[in-house]
Amino acid sequence: MKFIELKKIKKFWFGYEDIARALGISAASARVTASRYARQGILLRMKKNMYVLKEVWNAAGREDKFQLANMGQVPSYISLMTALDYYEITTQMQRDFFESVAVKRSKEIIMDGSVFRYVKLAANLYNEFKKEKNFFIATPEKALLDAFYLMSYGRYRLDLSSLDAAKLDRREIERLSRKFPLKTKHILKRYGYL
Repeated sequence: MKFIELKKIKKFWFGYEDIARALGISAASARVTASRYARQGILLRMKKNMYVLKEVWNAAGREDKFQLANMGQVPSYISLMTALDYYEITTQMQRDFFESVAVKRSKEIIMDGSVFRYVKLAANLYNEFKKEKNFFIATPEKALLDAFYLMSYGRYRLDLSSLDAAKLDRREIERLSRKFPLKTKHILKRYGYL
């Protein structure tokens, strides 16, 4: 079968141009082929012109999926409980659920049972993230502040009892919180983080 040729693509995710090159077909034919293979379950579609081979997806680790999450909506970075889990600050483990913050809009992508959730954050608060390996992720303190910010507007629920506050830098929380609205600072004080 021709789809076996797609295994020659040495990228985690790829687009129509890569499919056209691997199969020796036109870009227009690659679009049709990608759609057909996605319906057959050979390819998984993250968004327009962004596909992953099902077998590559099944073998992918968490960090590969973080990289894919960054590409699902650009710009975005891993944050909230997903980042707190990554840094081992929470006892709640998230399987097949990836939370990011973005500046464009809130949305959710479901791909092969995995949920990629993007929550819109005010543009002036889109900061304090870093590149770790091949993905962008909030610092631990910023992930917590992003969660408190969204909580203060009734847009997020955080299980505070699952957090190990001793692993967080209180001075850094204090420094970063200066940019956040008063209602976020109030909730941080209420729970003893300020």
